[in-house]
Amino acid sequence: MAEPGIRIRLQQSGPIPLQAELGCAPGEILALVGPSGSGKTTILRAIAGLLRVRHGAIHCNGDCWFDDQRQIFTETRQRRVGYVFQNYALFPHLSALHNVMEAMLELPVAERERRARDVLARVRLAGLEDRVPAALSGGQQQRVAVARALAREPQVLLLDEPFSAVDRATRQRLYRELAELRRELAMPVILVTHDLDEAMMLADRMCVLHQGRTLQSGDPYAVMTRPDTVEVAQLVGLRNVFRAGVVAHDAERGVTIIEWRRHRLEARLQPDFKVGLQVTWAIPQGHIVLHRRDRPSRGERENPVSGVVTEYLALGENVALTVAVNGPGRPPLFMTVPAHTARRNGIVQGVEIGVSLLAEGIHLMPADESRTPAKPV
Repeated sequence: MAEPGIRIRLQQSGPIPLQAELGCAPGEILALVGPSGSGKTTILRAIAGLLRVRHGAIHCNGDCWFDDQRQIFTETRQRRVGYVFQNYALFPHLSALHNVMEAMLELPVAERERRARDVLARVRLAGLEDRVPAALSGGQQQRVAVARALAREPQVLLLDEPFSAVDRATRQRLYRELAELRRELAMPVILVTHDLDEAMMLADRMCVLHQGRTLQSGDPYAVMTRPDTVEVAQLVGLRNVFRAGVVAHDAERGVTIIEWRRHRLEARLQPDFKVGLQVTWAIPQGHIVLHRRDRPSRGERENPVSGVVTEYLALGENVALTVAVNGPGRPPLFMTVPAHTARRNGIVQGVEIGVSLLAEGIHLMPADESRTPAKPV
């Protein structure tokens, strides 16, 4: 029985290096994230048949589209792929209706028009069929591009930075529309994005890429808060990354104890890291709790540490703080608090504050000093 969804394995040393392996199930949204040049768009082009990779295989719903060992390469027009390009790639001289009809040249004209009108209505563009792209807003142009991709009744939908060309308010509306539309789609959807918040909001799974390699795949929140390696932590923008030693494991209490800058910290139990081992550990900013300076609470007993605020940056309703723990010259702790909380606690640059590092958020990784730091997404 054919396995539903799409499975991709791509390898080559150049001109664009690739060592990627990923899959996406029907009805699932998989987000590909990574810095520029990490191979995201190259993978989409290979899936669509616009690029022939040297080694690997691509299978979709049991059909083999590419297999270098068996010398199989299915042409683009036979793959039934819906592709929404970053700049939409609409024909400027054609109406929205005729842009969508161009995706179905193999059908009779009457059938092409009927299907094009149906799919335009599906993306809420009924009544705008006769407008050319220049007479449409950025969000409407994006919907025409999605309609054109869906008109082919594709087996997989590829979205290459589809929201990057529209303003923030339009982007939020399009997010909601994609979320609604995906409920109707019984196909894999692969989304390329630089925006981690976008991936968190829209995707069922996230795949982190760097220099053509797939580093980690999984639930977006899990990948961003519990990365497998320091490299992934850096790529997803996890700033609080430090070194420590493993002191003990307490299975009964469900904690692992680490020593960091003369502090004994309790982390969630992670027994795979042996006692005495040097590790890298990370904590998301959402797991750092500011102590009230006027009235300490019992909850502040969980991994309390103190430090001096070395940077104070107002960011609208929030304040970004940089905190030196155990003196300057070491990697600082980064955290964000609401501006009203900072004001109420009298936090300014130079004051000493206390925080709790919540055990559930402390994540251990193998120590890896050999890797060149990767640029965050």
